[in-house]
Amino acid sequence: MCGRYSIYESMDHYLKELAPRPLVINGYDLWPVERYNVAPSTRVEIIRPVRNGLSIDKVRWGWAPFWAKGKRPDPINARVETVITGKFFNQLWPNGRVLAPANGWFEWVKDEEDPKKKQPYFITLKEQIPMFFAGLAEVHEGMEPDDRDGFVIITAASDEGMVDIHDRKPLVLSPEHAREWIDPDTSPERVREIALEHCRPATDFHWHRVSKDVGNVRNQGKRLIEPLRNSR
Repeated sequence: MCGRYSIYESMDHYLKELAPRPLVINGYDLWPVERYNVAPSTRVEIIRPVRNGLSIDKVRWGWAPFWAKGKRPDPINARVETVITGKFFNQLWPNGRVLAPANGWFEWVKDEEDPKKKQPYFITLKEQIPMFFAGLAEVHEGMEPDDRDGFVIITAASDEGMVDIHDRKPLVLSPEHAREWIDPDTSPERVREIALEHCRPATDFHWHRVSKDVGNVRNQGKRLIEPLRNSR
């Protein structure tokens, strides 16, 4: 995963897909999010469990434990193969589970017409329904953001045709598995099983070439996700 994704519907759109039954949910309005080009270190909506329900919080994309702060840029992703047992994220695993809702994400590959440049692709579910990236987060309650707050998206190895786009992909969960992921009652053993075995396969996705304007973090708008001609 190359570090850009889109979330542009209203939060209600994602929550209805996640939880068809009413839940106690705080912290969102009905306006479209309209973030077509989410970049690392920016604050963006995540879904996390709280007492009596769920909370929507804008949290910075990127996190590091206190002992690693300042040594390098905060990681934005965590590899599923090592996040469960590694030292770096043990503060968050498994009780810091969150979801990052999205419509799709971007990857860059070498441009066939100019190998010195890269061509971005936008990847969505073929069903054109919301995605739920499995993530881990540190979030402190309060009126103002805490410098310690942040989240990472868990990634898995790509499979089948998606390997041609990138060797990693976000850990995208079905709504059913996403609900389990953020359920505090889900056992650590089941959480591990979901992470290792239930990422949606490459056959569930569609990808197409998009404008290179997405490479500039200041650019936003629907045009960034529209397919170029002759896209797959």
